[in-house]
This record gives sequence, structure tokens and C-alpha cells, in this order.
Amino acid sequence: MSTALEITLIVTVASIGIAIVGFLGFRISRSTREMGTDAEQATFQALHHMSVAVPHLAEGLNEVSAAKAARALRKLLGCQGLVISDTATELGVETSQALPEPVLAELRGTVKDAIATSKTQVNKLPGTTLVSAPLLRSGTPVGAVSAVHAHAGAGFVRAVSEVATFVSAQLSLAELDASKAMLLEAQVRALRAQISPHFIYNSLNAIASFINTDPARARELVIEFADFTRYSFRRRGDFTTLAEELEAIDRYLLLEKARFGERIRVSLQIAPEVLPTQIPFLSLQPLVENAVRHGLEAKPNGGLISITATDEGQYAMIQVEDDGAGMDPQKLSSVLAGTTTNLHVGLRNVDVRLRQIYGSGHGLVIDTAPGAGTLITLRIPKFVPLPDAEIGA
Repeated sequence: MSTALEITLIVTVASIGIAIVGFLGFRISRSTREMGTDAEQATFQALHHMSVAVPHLAEGLNEVSAAKAARALRKLLGCQGLVISDTATELGVETSQALPEPVLAELRGTVKDAIATSKTQVNKLPGTTLVSAPLLRSGTPVGAVSAVHAHAGAGFVRAVSEVATFVSAQLSLAELDASKAMLLEAQVRALRAQISPHFIYNSLNAIASFINTDPARARELVIEFADFTRYSFRRRGDFTTLAEELEAIDRYLLLEKARFGERIRVSLQIAPEVLPTQIPFLSLQPLVENAVRHGLEAKPNGGLISITATDEGQYAMIQVEDDGAGMDPQKLSSVLAGTTTNLHVGLRNVDVRLRQIYGSGHGLVIDTAPGAGTLITLRIPKFVPLPDAEIGA
């Protein structure tokens, strides 16, 4: 091959190489610009690691949640090791490499000091800095977040303190969620207790009245009574479907009709598409019972109870109406505010539960006046995720 040809080939190859490098450089530069500035990328990464930790911290402070959250938080701080502790032991330990036992021993002492003083503690060792920041719940130390770093400055110490504040906030929210769940369960138990003495006594008396005159009817009522009480006192789930609640109401009204006969009339208008809607357990039955006990029972000729449910887009609109005695609006306000006891307790419990679950704008809407009957409206979101519901379990 001639020298001229060799030179030509070399130049050509070099030109192609330069073009490829230039093209790749352009693409990398463009990709970097599309990701934003260095500061924006750092912010995105920090938010990402925090969002990964949140679901685990929502479970509270335990070995499983702490271990999973520690992985994300160590990446957030960019340190060699991160430990989440309670007041007694290390719950979650995440390290890039095993920490020497002397370092762990010093770390435990730093954690103890942070919990005892409720302040961030810094312990400098040769080539290693230990930082422990307390986890506070209602101002009381419940643990600590500790980080191990080779070259930690004031900024890193501040970052560990901020991470501990973030974890503390998530643990407080987890505690709030647990308290809310316990409150809702307590309110359901209260509703069950409200149903049991009054309803059971009257139902058994009604059944007994048919034993001699109509044994077949008595057997039917016993079955309905058993099914209703089984539903009311079930221990599973805080939610049910509208269809299941309506079945329970149907059994309840059959038993009440055994007492009142034709004095109680019932009208149902239910859109089929809202039947699968998840609603809080025992949120409709107490309203129907209120209509019977406080609306129609005192009227010599009884009256009509109308239950309607319509599809309103993202909501199921449910109404329970009676043409009974009605209520004084001021007294009703006192009932819903909780300043009146032993009267319409079911209404208040249902109202409080709806507001806690769906927000303050989703309580009971009640239109009533003495002698004008009562109309109660519920507006239930149809598509709110309810992971603790045990529909049909």
C-alpha cells in the first residue's frame, strides 16, 4: 500500500472517530441538560430516596420497617453506614461495608447520649465521624438515626439532624393513623353496643309472640335475627359494600315489621351500579334504626321510610328519609357536636366516622324539623382506595 493511501486511510479513520466522539458528547450533553442542573438532579435524588423511605416508616418503628427505610436514608446521606435505633437496640443497620466492632461500640454510646439529651451528638474517631440525632415523638425520645462518615463536616451533621426530623414526623403520622384506626373501631363497637340491648329485647319478644300462633313465621324471624346479629357483631373489616349493608337493613326491617306490622312501610330505589360501593360498616343501619325509633315509633299510624341510592359520577348519593316526628334543628346540632348524650348516639357516631374517613366535607347532611320528618344524606366517594377493607371476607 502506498504512503499516500495509508495517510488517506488514517485521516479518514481519525475523522470518523472525531465525529463519533463529537456525536456522543452532544448526546450526553443534551441528556444532562434535559435532566436539569446539578442542583436539580441532586434535589430529585434526595426526594426520590425520601419517597422510598416513607411507606416503610408509615408502618411504625420496628425491625422490618427500619431495615428497609435505612437503605434509602443511607443513599440520601451518602454515608458509609446508617443505623435506626429505638431506645433499646439497633432496629435497622445499612452499611456499604461491615463496621468494625469498636466503631459499633462507640456508635451505641453516641446513640445513648442522643436519646438521653434529645440533642444531636457528634463523636469523632480517627478517620471516622459518628453522628446520632434523636427521634422524637411528642417531644419524647423514642430512638435515634445515626450515620457513619469518613469526612463529616457541619453540613453533614445538619443533614443527619434533618433526616431525624423527617423520620420523627413520619413516625408521628404512623401513630396518628394507628390511633385513628383504634378510634374508628371503638366507634363501631359503640354502634354494636347501641344495637344490642334495645333491638335484641324487642326482636325476641316479637319472635316469641309468633311461636304459638304462626310457628313458620317464628322460624323465619329467628333466621333473620341470627343473620342480622351475625352481620352486626362480625369482627372483620371496617368496611362493607352497600349491597351487604342493605341486606342487613332488610333483615332489621323485617324484624321491626314483626312488631309494628303495617305501621312501617318501606320504599327502596337503588341504582344497581352503586351496589358494589364500599361504605363504612354500620353507616346506614343506624340511620334506619333512628328513623324507626325516633321518627315512626311514636306515631300511631307509623309512616314511610324511603332509602335511595343514586350514581353521581365519582360519588354514591345515599338518602334515608322518614315522614315521622322529625327533630328540633338546635337539638340536632347539639347531638352532632357531642354535647347531648344518650340521644341519637348512632347519628353522631356515623357522622364522626364519615368525616374522619373521607374528610370534613363528607359528614351527614340532615334536613329536619318537628313534625316534618327527617331526610339524611350521605355522599360517599366511590373510588377511594380502602386497603383495610375486607369485602366479602
